[in-house]
Amino acid sequence: DSKGAPQAIEKLAYKFPRLVKILANGGYRGDLADWVKKKFGWILEVVLRPDECPSKFQVLPKRWIVERSFSWLENFRRLTIDYEFLAETAEAMVQIAFIQIMLNKFIE
Repeated sequence: DSKGAPQAIEKLAYKFPRLVKILANGGYRGDLADWVKKKFGWILEVVLRPDECPSKFQVLPKRWIVERSFSWLENFRRLTIDYEFLAETAEAMVQIAFIQIMLNKFIE
C-alpha cells in the first residue's frame, strides 16, 4: 500500500543500484513520487485508468509489462503454490524463474 511503500523502498533500495523507473498503479498517487525522486533519484510513474467510459475495457499503457511478467511466472509450479518459508527464498525463486525465461528468449 502507499503508506507502507516508503519503508519497503528504503529496505530494497540497496539491492537495485541500476534502477531508474518504477511503474505503479493508481493507489500510489500523491507525494510518494516526489519522495522517491528526491531520496533516490528514481522516477515513479503512476499508470492511471482513463476517465472516459470506465465500464469499457481499455488497454492501459505499460501495464501490460507487469501483467505479462506475472503470467510468465504462473508457468512455474513452484511459484504458484507458496512452498517457501522465507521471503528471501521466494525472491530467489522468482529471480531463477526470470533467468530461465530470459535464457529461453535468448535461445529462440
